[in-house]
Amino acid sequence: MKYLLVLFFLFPSLVLAQLNESDTLKFQTKLNLNGNWQKGNVEVLAFRSKLEFTFSSSPNFVFKTQNAYLYQEFFGNKADEDLFSRNFIYFYPQNKIYPFAVSFISQNFRRKIDFRYFVGAGATLQLIHTKSHILKTALSTVYEESNFSIDIFNESQYDGQKQINTWRGTAWIFGKHHFFENKLNFYYESYIQPSFEDTKNFRWQLETGLETPIWKGLNFSTTFIYTYEKIVALGLKPYDHSLLFGFSYQFKK
Repeated sequence: MKYLLVLFFLFPSLVLAQLNESDTLKFQTKLNLNGNWQKGNVEVLAFRSKLEFTFSSSPNFVFKTQNAYLYQEFFGNKADEDLFSRNFIYFYPQNKIYPFAVSFISQNFRRKIDFRYFVGAGATLQLIHTKSHILKTALSTVYEESNFSIDIFNESQYDGQKQINTWRGTAWIFGKHHFFENKLNFYYESYIQPSFEDTKNFRWQLETGLETPIWKGLNFSTTFIYTYEKIVALGLKPYDHSLLFGFSYQFKK
């Protein structure tokens, strides 16, 4: 499989900010491809893809899905193979406040997570929604189940458990801003998920980026992603971060 992935590195990376479910469009989609392949004294293979789209059958109902896959290896040894799918159903997303349902599934090789899912519901508040600026925040409650391949953690109270279940709250913020007549676009998305049952059990993520238009929807893009998860397998660091460069293109209909 790894040699097939190398074919993607012949093409530019596509990196795009989150789609806005409140746009009055029936269909939006975007694709994110990044990769690196190096041979010789250092052998590295890395591949990341992300596919996202929204579909609206009416102005009062929007389905959005975000799906990502990451694979990395060093000197032929697998270091990462991660997958996640995050899915939303939004109701009346043109309103200032609108409800949603969310489901999430993932696995993470490096963090020893065989399978994780959560389901829940919440509401989004649109603070600003103009042609040049968008700012939203959201709150939700989810139930989560995480199944691990190990049972020894950095927090000893979880030792002996291969499955950790908990109720979580989620606080989320998203912004997108266009400056200098759309010659510079800045976006950010961040959320924190504390457990209602244990204050030590929380995670948070930040993604932020800049896009500079090049030609007819094509942009040069820089993206920074930071993730932090407090409860991890013993010996692992709780954080990961990456800086990505590429091009972006977004299709709307």
